[in-house]
Amino acid sequence: MARLVYAAAALAFSCAAAQKPSVVDAVDRSERDRSKDVHRKPVQMLAFFGVASGMRVGELGAGGGYSTELFARAVGPEGAVFAQDTPNWDGPELTKAWQDRLARPAMKNTAHFMRQWDDPFPAEVKDLDAVYSVAVYHDAVAEKGDISKMNRAVFAALKPGGVYAIIDNSARAGSGATDAEPLHRIDEQLVRDEVQRAGFELVAQDDFLRNRSDGRDWNADPSVNKAHTQDRFALKFIKR
Repeated sequence: MARLVYAAAALAFSCAAAQKPSVVDAVDRSERDRSKDVHRKPVQMLAFFGVASGMRVGELGAGGGYSTELFARAVGPEGAVFAQDTPNWDGPELTKAWQDRLARPAMKNTAHFMRQWDDPFPAEVKDLDAVYSVAVYHDAVAEKGDISKMNRAVFAALKPGGVYAIIDNSARAGSGATDAEPLHRIDEQLVRDEVQRAGFELVAQDDFLRNRSDGRDWNADPSVNKAHTQDRFALKFIKR
């Protein structure tokens, strides 16, 4: 455990030094996105994930695209971002959000598509450097996706040495998938076990989104938890 914490801290330090300030500080980011920075902590997220110029990355459950745009800016014009959303979320609001977001110059390197959790990427999306999942693993579980198949699909889409990084809302230890639907949370150990079962190796974790005072017994959905005070874990896996 200590080795993982140390590795995460060292990696975060080295990556943070390499991050271009323009990724988060870009003047053309929307005010709506900027307002989320205080609780989403994008500098720490990009550093921990190891996002860098020229990378090809995928994203599971992109939602309105807050994280997607950060990834797109970080990988730059030489990179590419492939953002998946589930058809379960399809509707006028999501469609409009993506029309607006994809119209921005920074998003020219990004493709957005609607696909099921267990088959998140088209066949031509392969040899990725990384796949990111930001506060949506519990959604895939709650919506009865085939999680084992999803994780295997991520494994197949990554090149050897590729990163699978996951952030999500912490559930009570030992609760498994029980709180995924009612509380929008997932047991961290369940995620670790499921992802490693797909062939990944856990190599780092970080606590930049931790809140140890969280009792983990209330609904962490953003529509309910406006303050975003839930404890969140951050894990990084590697395809060996």
